[in-house]
Amino acid sequence: MGLIIDSLAFVVDSATDVAPIVIFLFAFHIFVIRGPMPNVKQILVGFLFVTVGLGLFLVGLEKTLFPLGRLMAQQLTDPEFLESVRITIGGALAWQDFYWVYLFAAAIGFSTTMAEPALMAVAMKANSVSAGAVGVWGLRVAVALGVGFGVGLGCYRIITGLPLHHFMAVGYLVVIVQTAAAPKMIIPLAYDSGGVTTSTVTVPLITALGLGLAEAVPGRSALLDGFGLVAFASLFPIISVLAYGQLAVLRQRAAKSAAQNKDLPEEEDHAF
Repeated sequence: MGLIIDSLAFVVDSATDVAPIVIFLFAFHIFVIRGPMPNVKQILVGFLFVTVGLGLFLVGLEKTLFPLGRLMAQQLTDPEFLESVRITIGGALAWQDFYWVYLFAAAIGFSTTMAEPALMAVAMKANSVSAGAVGVWGLRVAVALGVGFGVGLGCYRIITGLPLHHFMAVGYLVVIVQTAAAPKMIIPLAYDSGGVTTSTVTVPLITALGLGLAEAVPGRSALLDGFGLVAFASLFPIISVLAYGQLAVLRQRAAKSAAQNKDLPEEEDHAF
């Protein structure tokens, strides 16, 4: 019974969030466009599906994914567990002794990104607009790999206490160099990919992980060191998607070169 009440509360909250969008769209159409709105029933049914689906999605996050992420972050950063690791290795903990944190962070970053509804929507739209040139799964996996690597590297930064701006400066320098060499088709999509990853699923989990890690590691501040993982999760998908486009171009050139060497007719392959 409690779950049903909670679900209805989430659906009502979702309806409250969606209502201003619906009101604005209908008001804009009535007072600005001043014409009959086509497919009104389909639009209303679509908004109903969005409202109910978003509410149930939030229920699933609140009841399963968030508690699981908090529990695992607490266990991995528990002071007693850290002390047992220190005793096992027979000395002070070094950054390489936290390898299980890096693996967990990369795994949680990858898996939560694959579940991001915003990324799914962008990938499907990119696939549709590009007439299949941008693969849905290819884009999602490329973005998820970037987030996983970024979150793992962000945990390394927290453990070592290195300055955040050094990582950001080097990362965006890499982005600038890649932008000059990447195919133009993939550049805007790569920059947008950094934003869609920091959404409903990813942000709460990686923020909880960063704060828990900063509180557990001696000499770290939750305020100064605990935050910053979201910045890594926004930056490295840009790098990974640009690399995805560059690899696709290299693959096309290699296939074209092989076809020319074998005197076979060239087959165009523009799919990423």
